[in-house]
Amino acid sequence: MPACEAQPSGFAAIDWSKPWFAPFAGRGRRWQQAALTGYEALLAEMNADAREMRQSTGRGERLAFIAQDDLPPGAAYEAHIASTGCVPTRHNLHDFFNASMWFAFPRIKAALNARQSAAIDTLGVGPTRGGVRDTLTLFDENALLFASADPALSAALRGFDWQTLLVARRDAWGASCEVRCFGHALLEKLMTPFKACTGHAWIVEVPDGYFEWNATRRDAWLDESVAEALLNTDTLSSRMFAPLPVLGVPGWWPENEAPAFYDDASVFRAGRRAR
Repeated sequence: MPACEAQPSGFAAIDWSKPWFAPFAGRGRRWQQAALTGYEALLAEMNADAREMRQSTGRGERLAFIAQDDLPPGAAYEAHIASTGCVPTRHNLHDFFNASMWFAFPRIKAALNARQSAAIDTLGVGPTRGGVRDTLTLFDENALLFASADPALSAALRGFDWQTLLVARRDAWGASCEVRCFGHALLEKLMTPFKACTGHAWIVEVPDGYFEWNATRRDAWLDESVAEALLNTDTLSSRMFAPLPVLGVPGWWPENEAPAFYDDASVFRAGRRAR
């Protein structure tokens, strides 16, 4: 089996009922069946959707998905996407979830690609990415979007105040705050969830009426708002994220119904700020 090929059981194991996968289930189930058929079938399904959506990459090139082996030798991944619109894609879960985000949050993906390719144009491809590219990569791989209409909840997340955010204000989830998984490496890790699995939350302050909107409108607003922030924030750093253990999100894991779940200080840490 070529290196780019995944074991079919990997794709078969995706449980679309899980809250971190559920928002992407509509397209995801169809792609899953294509992936189980084979590599070419998956690329064909992705490209059919790309043609229908007329999605563009960071420099306005029309989005398409190509086999990893079609990436020219020596070409930088992000620069190639920006200049051609073609996303090198392997037949594995990591790239499956990456491609999914081009449809779930297309503006955010295009903004990340635009900033990455601009940094490559300026600095070239060296032994290290540099601070800005590291932050963009962290976002792309491991970000959660934490949407909050209550500044107190955002402050609790930034301050590692887990008791306020996840226990005392538990009823606020779905009414004043919510989370969307974005990072494709994070989604891959959540194939086999574990208590310490932690995402990097990008906090988005949302308007008062946000939680009265349907999921499609909320996602579109997040997509536009976060993309604009990524494009227009001059200094990007990892300090802009707040760690959030994913299985601690209320309603996302049965064991967190018990308040004692959050007493595990090895997972729900006090953090540097508190210390």
